[in-house]
Amino acid sequence: MKIYRPALWLFCIAMAMGVLSCKTGSVNLFKAASPHEQYQKKLVNVGLDKTAMGSAWLNAATMSMQKALDISIPYRENGYFAADRVPATAYKFNATKGQKLNIKLNKKPSAGALIYIDVWHSADQTPKLIASADTLNNPIIFDIEETGAYLIRLQPELLQSVAYELEITTGASLAFPIKSKNANSIKSYWGDGRDNDARKHEGVDIFGSFRTPVLAIAEGTVTRVNENNLGGKVVWMRPRGKDYTLYYAHLDKQIAVEGQEVKIGDTVGLMGNTGNARTTPPHLHFGIYTANGAVNPLPFIDPVTKTPVAITASGNNLNKILRTKSTAKMVSSPDRKANVLISLNTGTILLANAATGNYYQVELPDGSIGFIQSNSLEQAIEPLKKLKINLFQQEVYDRPDSLAALKTTLKEGQRVNLLGAFGKYQLVNADTETGWIIK
Repeated sequence: MKIYRPALWLFCIAMAMGVLSCKTGSVNLFKAASPHEQYQKKLVNVGLDKTAMGSAWLNAATMSMQKALDISIPYRENGYFAADRVPATAYKFNATKGQKLNIKLNKKPSAGALIYIDVWHSADQTPKLIASADTLNNPIIFDIEETGAYLIRLQPELLQSVAYELEITTGASLAFPIKSKNANSIKSYWGDGRDNDARKHEGVDIFGSFRTPVLAIAEGTVTRVNENNLGGKVVWMRPRGKDYTLYYAHLDKQIAVEGQEVKIGDTVGLMGNTGNARTTPPHLHFGIYTANGAVNPLPFIDPVTKTPVAITASGNNLNKILRTKSTAKMVSSPDRKANVLISLNTGTILLANAATGNYYQVELPDGSIGFIQSNSLEQAIEPLKKLKINLFQQEVYDRPDSLAALKTTLKEGQRVNLLGAFGKYQLVNADTETGWIIK
């Protein structure tokens, strides 16, 4: 009887990892590699890509992106990466030009174990890497330059057990145009009808007292100060390093001058109702223009900050073997309106990788992933019932697959504890051994 014993190759991997930790590896001098890419090169340089575990790490990096699950921002999860597995997890979400993305990741232990974080803009078939990190002391913060879908991948080093807390939030990338940062001061939004719906509003209207100071909301240059029929007295400003121009209209007085360099908080004018706003209360029409025309300015200045929902799913079930307490639906995102990926029978075995809200991000024995409500699951500890082993159930595998490694052989007539099932296999416990047998 052949018993699967990974200790030897784990020892070899560990020895190679010791070499890897102090080996620089080849680096492309013409293009800076991300920390994840540098680690991947080191795996190749010491030959770990030829081992089962090294190959699995590289494959997990690719497959996680192909199986990325949908989330909505803001998002928070607690997760766990186990050293005896080769995990990677990826999510996709939408973000809007003008938002500032903030990604925080705290580890336990905080030192030693690394988790590589990579963020892509997936506008086409070839996602563009836009941010990376291998240390979690500082958050990843950057402005969203293009509206669309984004991907984030987390992957730890080999042979590292690490718990983590992930939080992804968005906020405004620019300051607010008046000192009183209040969402209630915005009374008219992008796309509202104008002139009996003959045209659409290309900005937002921020109301306040007459001659309220209107502020520079980024460092940059005042490019034009003039008057026009619609906007009345206006100021145009170009934020430093950006591809758009800010437009302040209906001012009672222009204070900034053309060519002036301004800092955040400098007064560029005083609120009024000039131009076509002569019959309205004093307000600032604020717009943003790119080479392709006006864009919705609200994401750039939105004073409303949304926080992720609290995590109520227990962290005690992470990296534990769970089973469904009744029939349950595995869905594509932690949302009641999410698409159903698969309906699971009572007693289906799965693993909880992370907790978010009242959901677990779970993995089935065949590698399928999704989200399941936490109250649908329980730890597979207490047996569902006793089974009597027949002639065809004697072989115990480490996975629900007849080609998997054989763990032990049971005796015909032996009684075992049934813990759960998946497909045509059952997870059983016999004495100190747990594994899969054919139904």
